[in-house]
Amino acid sequence: MSVQPTYQLALATSALIPGIHADDAHFVESLIRVGVEPTTCVWNDPGVDWSRFDAVLIRTTWDYFKLYPAFKVWLDQLPIPTINNTALLRWNSDKRYLLELETLGVEVIPTRTAKGTELAASLATMHGQKVVIKPTISGGAWHTLLGVVGDEEFAQAITQLPAEFEYLLQPFLPEIMADGEWSLLFFDGQYSHAILKRAASGDYRVQAMFGGSEEAVEPSAVVIASAERALAAVATLGHPDHAYVRVDGVLVDGRFLLMELEMIEPHLFLSHRPDAAERFASNLRRRLDAMRG
Repeated sequence: MSVQPTYQLALATSALIPGIHADDAHFVESLIRVGVEPTTCVWNDPGVDWSRFDAVLIRTTWDYFKLYPAFKVWLDQLPIPTINNTALLRWNSDKRYLLELETLGVEVIPTRTAKGTELAASLATMHGQKVVIKPTISGGAWHTLLGVVGDEEFAQAITQLPAEFEYLLQPFLPEIMADGEWSLLFFDGQYSHAILKRAASGDYRVQAMFGGSEEAVEPSAVVIASAERALAAVATLGHPDHAYVRVDGVLVDGRFLLMELEMIEPHLFLSHRPDAAERFASNLRRRLDAMRG
C-alpha cells in the first residue's frame, strides 16, 4: 500500500535506458510505498525542469563517461542535491582514485597510469606481460583492451585508442576468468548483499552485454572486511557519506583485491534481494527527511 507522496525524486537515466531498468522495478515500487514519487529523467534532456524535484538519484546514466565534459557541467548546474553527493560522484568518476586508496593501505589490483601519447613507452617496461588497458574515465569495457605486451596485433590495437585519454595499466588476473568477479553492495555504509559475476567462456568481460552471468553469493567475513576498509579509506579522503556503493574485486590467494568502487550509476542487483530494494527505499526516505530538516 502506497502513501501520499511527500517527496519528488528524479531518477537520472540516459537515452540508452530512459525508463526504469528491470533491476530497479521493485525498488521504485518501494519508494512509492514510503511516500517518495520517483520520476525517470534523461540526465542530458534540456527539457527537464530539475527544480521541481527534491533531489536526484543517479541510476542508469550509462553514457556519462562518453559525454564527460557535459556530465560535469550538468552536475554543476543542478539546482537540487544529488544522491550520492556531487563531490563523491566527481571523485569516483576518475579511476585514478585507486592510486589514492592504495596509499592508504587498501589492497588494489596493481595499477599504473599513462597518457594516451605515452602508452607505448609505459608498456615497454612490461614486455611479455598480459595486461588490461582502459581509460581512467570509462565504463562497460569502453575502449578496454586485453593483450600481451609485445604482441604485434595488440600493439596495433593500442595505436587505435584515443590519444587524448589517460589510461590505467593493470596486469591481467586469471582469477577473473577462473573464479569470477565479486560485487558487494552497501547502503548507508552497511553491507547488504553480494553477487559473483562470471565471464562467458573464452571472454574476460563479466558484463551481461558480453555474455557474462551473475549469481547471488555470500562472501566471507574477510572479504566483507576488505570492502569495508576500502570505504573507510574513501571517508578518510573526505567523502564519508555513501548512500549506495558497489565494491568490485577479485580474490587472489585469499586476498580481496579492489578493482573499482561504483558510486555513480552501478547496477545494484536488487532483483536478487527484494529486501535490499526495500531497505534502500527506506534509507532514501530518511535522507530526504533530513534534507528538508
